[in-house]
Amino acid sequence: MNNLDIYLKNCFGIGEFKHKFNFTKSKISLIYAPNGTMKTSFARTFDLISKDDSKNLPRDRVYKSRETIYKVLADENKINPNNILVINSEDTNFDASAKISNFLASKELKKEYDEIYQELNSQKNEFIKKLKLISKSTDCEKEIMNTFSDESQPSFFDILLFLQDKLRDDCRKIDFKYNDVFDAKGNVQKFLLKNQSILDQYVNSYKNIISKSNFFKESTDSTFGTYQANEILRSTEDNSFFNAGHTFVLENKTIVNNSEELKNLVQKEIESILNDQELKSSFEKMDKAITNNVELRAFHKVIEKNNLILVDLKDYQGFRKEVWIAFLSEIKFESELLANLYFEKKKELKRIILESKKESMLWVQIIQTFNSRFFVPFKIVLSNQEDIILKKETASLEFEYSDRNDEPVKQDRNSLLGVLSKGEQRAYFILQFLFELESRKSISEVNLLILDDIADSFDYKNKFAIIEYIRDLNDLDNFRIIILTHNFDFYRTIASRLSLPHNVVYMATKNDEKIITLHKGQYRKDVFQSFIQRFSEPAVFVSLIAFVRNLIQYSESESSEDYLTLTSCLHLKEKSKSLSSRDILEIYAKKLSNLVGKSISFEKENIIELIYNTADEICQAPSLNEISLETKISLAIAIRLKSESYLISKLPNLDLTTISINQTQYLCKEYRDLYPQSSSLIVIDKVNLMTPENIHINAFMYEPLIDMSAQHLVDLYQKVSVLANSIMMNEFHKKFESATS
Repeated sequence: MNNLDIYLKNCFGIGEFKHKFNFTKSKISLIYAPNGTMKTSFARTFDLISKDDSKNLPRDRVYKSRETIYKVLADENKINPNNILVINSEDTNFDASAKISNFLASKELKKEYDEIYQELNSQKNEFIKKLKLISKSTDCEKEIMNTFSDESQPSFFDILLFLQDKLRDDCRKIDFKYNDVFDAKGNVQKFLLKNQSILDQYVNSYKNIISKSNFFKESTDSTFGTYQANEILRSTEDNSFFNAGHTFVLENKTIVNNSEELKNLVQKEIESILNDQELKSSFEKMDKAITNNVELRAFHKVIEKNNLILVDLKDYQGFRKEVWIAFLSEIKFESELLANLYFEKKKELKRIILESKKESMLWVQIIQTFNSRFFVPFKIVLSNQEDIILKKETASLEFEYSDRNDEPVKQDRNSLLGVLSKGEQRAYFILQFLFELESRKSISEVNLLILDDIADSFDYKNKFAIIEYIRDLNDLDNFRIIILTHNFDFYRTIASRLSLPHNVVYMATKNDEKIITLHKGQYRKDVFQSFIQRFSEPAVFVSLIAFVRNLIQYSESESSEDYLTLTSCLHLKEKSKSLSSRDILEIYAKKLSNLVGKSISFEKENIIELIYNTADEICQAPSLNEISLETKISLAIAIRLKSESYLISKLPNLDLTTISINQTQYLCKEYRDLYPQSSSLIVIDKVNLMTPENIHINAFMYEPLIDMSAQHLVDLYQKVSVLANSIMMNEFHKKFESATS
């Protein structure tokens, strides 16, 4: 993928976006997008494109009738949605554990593995069809897995193999539908537990009858009851047993010589049991309890047909196993074929496992790399490596939490996430994406990765871990990456650490129509060094006031004469009306050796007038540079000064000499106290909110300036100018001179 053409229209917060990314010189493109510009909408749009779900498409969230367009062409062809991956560390639902098996073995071994399971599953599907006809179960495989889960057999095939010696040709015949007794919701079992005492009474009545019978018997070790009698009937019904000269001698010396006599005897004994008043009474109680339960209607019919099944259900789980063994015994031949096939193939599967362990321990490398790069209070262990490939199970990740040098404590996913900080949680979710990325490395097609503020909420150590991962991806041929961030420091670090060419680094802006434009990325290096080189430009000259003032504050003191002079450029003081731009240049030259002996074309212009004129020119320009720092700083300073001129004019008893710090805030407070209902307070409050960080560039951190909208500053400057111009200039000068005399 050399070129990526994107055209979006009315996709969430994006009104329109059109750009062609060129990946020939760099596989990475970096976009700095201030909050609210495009980042989330762009990532969400691509995430939906990747899911290719016709029921959930990109759209305008509010104005749903607007036409939505999303065209993404990779080298002039429509991009394959499967080749797009949006990585957002806030996506807590993303789970790529299942992808681990995709890269545990070489392609050759994986092919062998898949072919074996294809054959096994093909045979299993045919086997399940027959089993379903017999059992009438809605999900034979799942039910068998659940029934024999305590046998420590990890798969359906293993359970089938385990049960082979329990299957019999003469096994009991089950004459009810499996789900009528063992329903998916467990309603029958709940009913039996709830009516345990009635069931116990029924079973005890049954045992009491059997104990008195001449034919049936109950002992501590075993029972010879109706089921056993019916089995004997079945095995002797052709009279071959009796024709061979054999007879049955009962306990009361009764001799049975043929199958018909035996059948009559058994039926008579069973009728005697079923007609017993005590047993009937117990059954009627059970019947009454079940009658009004609609969900047990099918079960009710089963026990009405043969109420002695209640005796079997005393051991619900044991009977459940017995029933499945009976069903499987009906297709004993097919069951043996499938079990034997698995037994034969299992040897090959184990060989593949051993070879794959020798060939690839990639998952170990991924987890070890994660554990070594990220500074988090937990280590990750993949506990079931063999299960992942042999039994196609999802990866089971274990977490060993440790802090303050205590012994590690194992945690599951939910308990771990409950004790981690937001940044640590995001580190965990990054691991999921690493598995996903690793699984995509083997794909021949190129993948497009959208990284959406992947380092947000991380501390500096973990941000660098993310950058290392991005560097690793950049070395691969089958990934193209667009990095979106609103973190200015991360933007600069990525650009620097990866040595990205200038033509792949962008800054995004959005106009009132929500049209997104990508501009050449600026401020990758020290912005103030650039300012010093361009000092003779009026907007840059004005912006240097705040920078040099901070230098003096840190290197000398706030009582320094030069510091106070520059403060008079940011606040209206007695000195402000007499300071020329030449005076300010001389202070610059004292602090910045590069400017010694330099000159400017506007050196005679009053510094306050220069600031106002610069702001006016910015406002009147045919186009506004939303990226330019000097534009924003100049506007902010002009806004502050204009607002102070208005406030001073409205405070007749003000003594400016008594204000030592936070002059604008002090003036605002005095104005608010004097004019609490003034409509101008709305504008004044905006001045306090929008300009402080832009003028006082503490520790030379200028990210707030990048995020600030230049258009908003223009609007505010124009509103403040209206206030200031409403006061006659001569009246202002009189008040100003009076207040400072």
